[in-house]
Amino acid sequence: MINFAQNFQIIDEARFSFCYNEETFLQAIYQETMKVMKFGGTSVGSAQRMKNMVALVAAAGDVTVVLSAMSGTTNSLLSLSQSILEGENGNALKQIDDLEKKYLETASELLSSAHLLEEANKDIRGKFSALREYVGKPFSDKEAKEVVAFGEKLSTMLVSLYMKEKGLNAVLLDATEFMKINSDGEPDQEFIKENVNAVIARNPGKDIYLTQGFICRNVNGEIDNLQRGGSDYTASLIGAAIAADEIQIWTDIDGMHNNDPRFVDETSPVGELHFEEAAELAYFGAKILHPTCVLPAKYANIPVRLLNTMQPEAPGTVIYNAKPTHTIKAVAAKDNITAIKIKSSHMLLAYGFLRKIFEIFEHYQTSIDMITTSEVGVSVTIDNKRNLQPILEELASLGEVTVDDDMVIICVVGDLEWQNRGFEAEVVNALKEIPVRMISYGGSNYNISLLIKKEDKIKALKLLSQHLF
Repeated sequence: MINFAQNFQIIDEARFSFCYNEETFLQAIYQETMKVMKFGGTSVGSAQRMKNMVALVAAAGDVTVVLSAMSGTTNSLLSLSQSILEGENGNALKQIDDLEKKYLETASELLSSAHLLEEANKDIRGKFSALREYVGKPFSDKEAKEVVAFGEKLSTMLVSLYMKEKGLNAVLLDATEFMKINSDGEPDQEFIKENVNAVIARNPGKDIYLTQGFICRNVNGEIDNLQRGGSDYTASLIGAAIAADEIQIWTDIDGMHNNDPRFVDETSPVGELHFEEAAELAYFGAKILHPTCVLPAKYANIPVRLLNTMQPEAPGTVIYNAKPTHTIKAVAAKDNITAIKIKSSHMLLAYGFLRKIFEIFEHYQTSIDMITTSEVGVSVTIDNKRNLQPILEELASLGEVTVDDDMVIICVVGDLEWQNRGFEAEVVNALKEIPVRMISYGGSNYNISLLIKKEDKIKALKLLSQHLF
C-alpha cells in the first residue's frame, strides 16, 4: 500500500475545488482492489488537470492507468497530417511549432524539479524534431498513424515525470509492446493478455502502472490505433487481460445521463446500467463512452464505472451484468441518419430478397442501424453516406427506392423485454405529436428505436423526459 501521508500531501497540493466526504475518502484510499483507471483528454488537458488526476490515482492503490492525449492534441495531429499530405509544408511546420510551445509551457507549469523539467523538455524537443522529419517527405496512412500516436506518448511522459517528482511507486509501460490488432483490425486479445501480463511481471512491485490508450501495433508490427474513443477500448482490454476488479472511465461528466444535457434541462446520471443498455446508449449517441469499450469487460464480467474528474465524490454510473429492473433508464439520439426504402412487388411471398439487399450493403462495407419490413417493402437506416450513390444504383435493380436525409434515431433504453407490458406504449404516446418514420422494437431486450426528422429531435427528447422520467 502506498503511503497515506504522501498521498494526502499530493491531493492537498492539487488544490481540488471539491470536498470529499471524509469516510468515503478514507475508504477509497484504503480499498485494496485492483483497478484500471482511464483518463480522457480533458482530464489531462492542462498541468493542473494532470496534478488533479495524479492525486486521484495516488489515492487508488493498486492501479493501472490508461491516458489519452491532452485535449485538442489528437485533432491538431490529424490536421498536421492533412497539411503534410497536401504538401502545405509551411503550415505544417507552424502547427508543429505551436504544439511544441504548448507542451513546453505545460511541462514548466507541471514540474518544479529542475532536472525533471530538463528531462521533459529534452523529450518534448526530441519528439517534435521527429515530427518535423515527416514534413516534405512521402506521406501515407502509415505515417499518419505514427504522427497521431505522438499525443499519447507526450501525455504519459509528462504524467510519469510528475509521478516521479511526487515520489510515487510508478512505472511507464509502452502500450505498443502489448496492444496489437489482427489482420481484421480487431484487438488480438490472446496476444494482449499474454504480453501485458509479461510486461507487468518484468516490472514487479509497482503501485501504479501507467500506459497509453488508443495506440497499438498492427499485424505487420507497424504503429496503428484503435480508432476514435480507443482509449476506452484500451482500458477495457487491459482490464480483461489482467482480471481487474473494476474498470473506471474518468471524464468531465458525472456518469451517463438519462437524456442529453445539451438539449434537455434537469437530466440526471443513471446509477446503474446493464452492459447491453450501456452499449445501446453509447452507439446511439451517448458520447461519454465508446460503444466497443464495454465488450471485453462484459465478457470478463468486470464492472465499468463512469466517473467525473471534476466531481470525483459523485457516484457516477456503474455498468455490469445487472439484473432486470423493469424500468426505462435513458434516452439518446444519433444524428446524420439516412433512411432508404426499397419497395417491390417481387418481394411478395418471395425468399432471398432480404439477402440480396444485405449483400449490397455488405459489398460497400456500410452497416445498417435500423430495419423494418412489410410484405412488399424494406426500410433501413445508415449513418455512413460514403458509398450511398452506388448503393442506391444497385438497390434500384431490386425495386423502387426512396431516400430520406437528415434524419435522427431516438433510442430509448431500459428493461424492455416484451413481457413488460405498456413500456412501448409509453414511448409512442410520449411522441404522439411527432411524426415517426420508422420504429424498431423487439430486436433487443433493451432498446426501442424511432426514426424522426432532424428538426423534431429536441422536441422529442424533451417530451420523452417529461413522460418517462
